[in-house]
Amino acid sequence: QVQVVESGGNLVQPGGSLRLTCVASEIRFPNYELGWYRQAPGKQRDLVAKISSDETSNYADSVKGRFTISRDNTKNTVYLQMNNLKPEDTAVYYCNARWGRGNDFWGQGTQVTVSS
Repeated sequence: QVQVVESGGNLVQPGGSLRLTCVASEIRFPNYELGWYRQAPGKQRDLVAKISSDETSNYADSVKGRFTISRDNTKNTVYLQMNNLKPEDTAVYYCNARWGRGNDFWGQGTQVTVSS
């Protein structure tokens, strides 16, 4: 059974840093595109960053230069390093693993709160 599990969310002050971790099991991990999405209360779920199987990465404009996505195929893990966090980064962050058609898996989310 496929499992996608996020961790690393926390309360942090503005300007601080966090690293989110996502482990996906029971999938051919190297084949998958991996993404981090976030959803703030009352808003839609939006893409934050994604990384393809060939390690090409893309970022939302709002996080460029502050967030970095990376993957470790030996550990079935994708990371999101978040620096210079802002209150508007507050949201539940979700990990997504996607490959072709019908292979689209989500984690349960991890809460990130940026507040003084």
